[in-house]
Amino acid sequence: MPRLWNETIEAHRRDVRDAILDTTATLVAEDGLRSATMSRIAEQTGIGRATLYKYFPDVESILVAWHDRHIAHHIEHLTTVRDQAGDPAARLEAVLEGYALIAHERSRQRLGGELTAFLHRDEHTAEPKRQLHNLIRDVLTDAASSGHVRDDITPGELAAYCLHALAAAGDLPSKAAVRRLVTVTLTGLRPPA
Repeated sequence: MPRLWNETIEAHRRDVRDAILDTTATLVAEDGLRSATMSRIAEQTGIGRATLYKYFPDVESILVAWHDRHIAHHIEHLTTVRDQAGDPAARLEAVLEGYALIAHERSRQRLGGELTAFLHRDEHTAEPKRQLHNLIRDVLTDAASSGHVRDDITPGELAAYCLHALAAAGDLPSKAAVRRLVTVTLTGLRPPA
Protein backbone atom coordinates (compact mmCIF):
# COMPACT_ATOMS: atom_id res chain seq x y z
CA MET A 1 0.00 0.00 0.00
CA PRO A 2 1.23 3.54 -0.68
CA ARG A 3 2.55 5.44 2.33
CA LEU A 4 -0.03 8.23 1.98
CA TRP A 5 -2.84 5.68 2.07
CA ASN A 6 -1.45 4.13 5.28
CA GLU A 7 -1.12 7.55 6.91
CA THR A 8 -4.70 8.42 5.93
CA ILE A 9 -6.04 5.15 7.35
CA GLU A 10 -4.07 5.62 10.57
CA ALA A 11 -5.33 9.20 10.93
CA HIS A 12 -8.91 8.00 10.41
CA ARG A 13 -8.50 5.27 13.02
CA ARG A 14 -7.02 7.77 15.48
CA ASP A 15 -9.94 10.15 14.86
CA VAL A 16 -12.52 7.39 15.39
CA ARG A 17 -10.76 6.20 18.54
CA ASP A 18 -10.62 9.74 19.93
CA ALA A 19 -14.31 10.27 19.10
CA ILE A 20 -15.18 7.07 20.99
CA LEU A 21 -13.16 8.18 24.03
CA ASP A 22 -14.63 11.69 24.00
CA THR A 23 -18.20 10.44 23.59
CA THR A 24 -17.81 7.97 26.44
CA ALA A 25 -16.35 10.63 28.74
CA THR A 26 -19.24 12.97 27.90
CA LEU A 27 -21.85 10.28 28.54
CA VAL A 28 -20.34 9.40 31.90
CA ALA A 29 -19.98 13.06 32.92
CA GLU A 30 -23.59 13.87 31.96
CA ASP A 31 -25.47 10.74 32.95
CA GLY A 32 -23.18 8.62 35.15
CA LEU A 33 -21.14 5.49 34.67
CA ARG A 34 -24.11 3.18 34.13
CA SER A 35 -25.32 5.26 31.17
CA ALA A 36 -22.30 4.29 29.10
CA THR A 37 -23.29 1.15 27.22
CA MET A 38 -21.65 -0.06 24.05
CA SER A 39 -24.89 0.57 22.12
CA ARG A 40 -25.25 4.11 23.40
CA ILE A 41 -21.57 4.90 22.84
CA ALA A 42 -21.78 3.67 19.24
CA GLU A 43 -24.98 5.62 18.61
CA GLN A 44 -23.65 8.87 20.14
CA THR A 45 -20.32 8.52 18.32
CA GLY A 46 -22.11 7.97 15.01
CA ILE A 47 -20.64 4.55 14.27
CA GLY A 48 -22.03 1.03 14.19
CA ARG A 49 -21.66 -1.30 17.14
CA ALA A 50 -19.56 -3.67 15.02
CA THR A 51 -17.13 -0.84 14.35
CA LEU A 52 -17.01 0.04 18.04
CA TYR A 53 -16.16 -3.55 18.91
CA LYS A 54 -13.25 -3.44 16.43
CA TYR A 55 -11.74 -0.73 18.62
CA PHE A 56 -12.74 -1.81 22.15
CA PRO A 57 -14.13 -5.03 23.64
CA ASP A 58 -16.13 -3.30 26.40
CA VAL A 59 -16.90 -0.05 28.21
CA GLU A 60 -14.21 -0.65 30.83
CA SER A 61 -11.49 -0.77 28.17
CA ILE A 62 -12.79 2.51 26.70
CA LEU A 63 -12.66 4.18 30.11
CA VAL A 64 -9.15 2.90 30.75
CA ALA A 65 -8.01 4.18 27.33
CA TRP A 66 -9.63 7.56 28.01
CA HIS A 67 -7.89 7.78 31.38
CA ASP A 68 -4.55 6.75 29.87
CA ARG A 69 -4.89 9.49 27.26
CA HIS A 70 -5.82 11.99 29.97
CA ILE A 71 -2.79 11.09 32.10
CA ALA A 72 -0.49 11.17 29.06
CA HIS A 73 -1.64 14.74 28.38
CA HIS A 74 -0.82 15.69 31.99
CA ILE A 75 2.68 14.21 31.79
CA GLU A 76 3.22 15.87 28.40
CA HIS A 77 2.07 19.22 29.85
CA LEU A 78 4.41 18.95 32.83
CA THR A 79 7.30 18.02 30.55
CA THR A 80 6.60 21.09 28.41
CA VAL A 81 6.37 23.30 31.50
CA ARG A 82 9.71 21.92 32.70
CA ASP A 83 11.38 22.46 29.34
CA GLN A 84 10.17 26.06 29.03
CA ALA A 85 11.42 27.19 32.44
CA GLY A 86 14.90 28.64 32.89
CA ASP A 87 17.24 27.46 35.62
CA PRO A 88 16.78 24.36 37.81
CA ALA A 89 14.94 26.31 40.54
CA ALA A 90 12.50 27.79 38.00
CA ARG A 91 11.94 24.35 36.44
CA LEU A 92 11.17 22.87 39.85
CA GLU A 93 8.70 25.61 40.75
CA ALA A 94 7.02 25.42 37.33
CA VAL A 95 6.58 21.63 37.48
CA LEU A 96 5.29 21.65 41.07
CA GLU A 97 2.83 24.45 40.31
CA GLY A 98 1.74 22.67 37.13
CA TYR A 99 1.10 19.45 39.05
CA ALA A 100 -0.76 21.25 41.85
CA LEU A 101 -2.99 23.04 39.34
CA ILE A 102 -3.76 19.73 37.63
CA ALA A 103 -4.73 18.24 41.01
CA HIS A 104 -6.87 21.29 41.73
CA GLU A 105 -8.67 21.12 38.36
CA ARG A 106 -9.12 17.35 38.56
CA SER A 107 -11.04 17.70 41.80
CA ARG A 108 -13.39 20.18 40.09
CA GLN A 109 -14.28 17.70 37.35
CA ARG A 110 -16.41 15.58 39.67
CA LEU A 111 -15.98 12.26 37.91
CA GLY A 112 -18.09 10.50 40.49
CA GLY A 113 -17.00 8.10 43.18
CA GLU A 114 -17.62 4.91 41.24
CA LEU A 115 -15.70 6.09 38.17
CA THR A 116 -12.87 7.54 40.24
CA ALA A 117 -12.50 4.29 42.17
CA PHE A 118 -12.49 2.31 38.92
CA LEU A 119 -9.93 4.53 37.19
CA HIS A 120 -7.58 4.81 40.15
CA ARG A 121 -7.10 1.15 40.89
CA ASP A 122 -3.51 0.41 41.87
CA GLU A 123 -2.71 -1.82 38.88
CA HIS A 124 -3.96 0.79 36.43
CA THR A 125 -2.20 3.84 37.88
CA ALA A 126 1.16 2.31 38.78
CA GLU A 127 2.93 3.31 35.55
CA PRO A 128 1.62 6.91 35.38
CA LYS A 129 2.51 7.39 39.06
CA ARG A 130 6.01 6.10 38.35
CA GLN A 131 6.39 8.47 35.38
CA LEU A 132 5.22 11.44 37.43
CA HIS A 133 7.47 10.52 40.36
CA ASN A 134 10.47 10.17 38.03
CA LEU A 135 9.77 13.50 36.35
CA ILE A 136 9.67 15.33 39.67
CA ARG A 137 12.64 13.36 41.03
CA ASP A 138 14.75 14.35 38.02
CA VAL A 139 13.84 18.04 38.38
CA LEU A 140 14.70 17.82 42.08
CA THR A 141 18.04 16.16 41.28
CA ASP A 142 18.96 19.08 39.00
CA ALA A 143 17.83 21.63 41.58
CA ALA A 144 19.84 19.88 44.32
CA SER A 145 22.94 19.82 42.10
CA SER A 146 22.68 23.57 41.66
CA GLY A 147 22.22 24.15 45.42
CA HIS A 148 18.54 25.19 45.28
CA VAL A 149 17.25 22.07 47.04
CA ARG A 150 18.42 20.24 50.12
CA ASP A 151 20.74 17.31 49.48
CA ASP A 152 20.44 15.59 52.86
CA ILE A 153 17.37 13.69 51.63
CA THR A 154 17.30 11.69 48.41
CA PRO A 155 15.50 13.22 45.43
CA GLY A 156 13.22 10.16 45.36
CA GLU A 157 12.05 10.82 48.92
CA LEU A 158 11.64 14.52 48.17
CA ALA A 159 9.56 13.67 45.10
CA ALA A 160 7.25 11.56 47.27
CA TYR A 161 6.98 14.49 49.72
CA CYS A 162 6.06 16.87 46.89
CA LEU A 163 3.46 14.56 45.38
CA HIS A 164 1.75 13.95 48.71
CA ALA A 165 1.88 17.58 49.81
CA LEU A 166 0.56 18.91 46.50
CA ALA A 167 -2.25 16.35 46.32
CA ALA A 168 -3.91 18.61 48.90
CA ALA A 169 -4.41 21.16 46.09
CA GLY A 170 -7.53 19.23 45.16
CA ASP A 171 -9.19 20.40 48.37
CA LEU A 172 -8.27 24.07 48.03
CA PRO A 173 -10.85 26.71 47.05
CA SER A 174 -8.79 28.77 44.58
CA LYS A 175 -5.74 28.89 42.36
CA ALA A 176 -4.26 31.50 44.71
CA ALA A 177 -4.50 28.95 47.55
CA VAL A 178 -2.86 26.35 45.29
CA ARG A 179 0.05 28.71 44.62
CA ARG A 180 0.45 29.31 48.37
CA LEU A 181 0.61 25.53 48.88
CA VAL A 182 3.35 25.33 46.23
CA THR A 183 5.29 28.05 48.08
CA VAL A 184 5.02 26.12 51.36
CA THR A 185 6.13 22.92 49.62
CA LEU A 186 9.12 24.68 48.06
CA THR A 187 10.08 26.03 51.49
CA GLY A 188 10.31 22.47 52.76
CA LEU A 189 12.72 21.65 49.92
CA ARG A 190 15.21 24.41 50.69
CA PRO A 191 18.64 23.45 52.02
CA PRO A 192 18.85 23.57 55.82
CA ALA A 193 20.34 26.79 57.19
